[in-house]
Amino acid sequence: MPLAFESLSHGTIVFGFFNIESDLLLCDRYFLFADDFCRQVGELAEDFRQQPWQALWQMQLIESSEEIGDLMGAIHGVRFSGFIGELYRRFPFPPRPEDFKQNPEGFKTRPVVEQLIAGYAHPQQTCVDVSADGREIDMGGYRFSRGQFQQLVKYVWRGGYPRWKDEIRPAYVKAMKDKIMQNPRGLFHAMDFESG
Repeated sequence: MPLAFESLSHGTIVFGFFNIESDLLLCDRYFLFADDFCRQVGELAEDFRQQPWQALWQMQLIESSEEIGDLMGAIHGVRFSGFIGELYRRFPFPPRPEDFKQNPEGFKTRPVVEQLIAGYAHPQQTCVDVSADGREIDMGGYRFSRGQFQQLVKYVWRGGYPRWKDEIRPAYVKAMKDKIMQNPRGLFHAMDFESG
């Protein structure tokens, strides 16, 4: 489930996984696959000496909340609107609450999810900037402090809410953490994967 996170630019926004059979992440109106997010965060950690840091990240933008869809309606099987509704028709919420765990093999559904989102989203080469002092990151106009961004990274590490199934993380998530821990500077200064 996506959770509420604070940003510097937009106040409280939603960020996170929203279907346990997909590794697609939602960041307010932007969507990006978790493996891409982790790879790009890992590259950011490796390039810590290059401050300020700038890159283009491939994201999908859905402008209208109606086209994004009704997550709670889809979870409860009562309203399948927009992209999220289509995704839940294909991959419904599990009938048993104990099966509500993020699938570490969710990346395997990517071709299906890409096909579904293509009917709603606009692909974007989104500019991502890290300030020269490593205290802020701007992702397509969404600005986060170092601490706020670290919370997003830790959310992906945990598998969001409800966490990774059997606490098994995909290899790309482990690789991201390894790169951050090798270079805990700038945006990743004092990064602690065990806390909150």
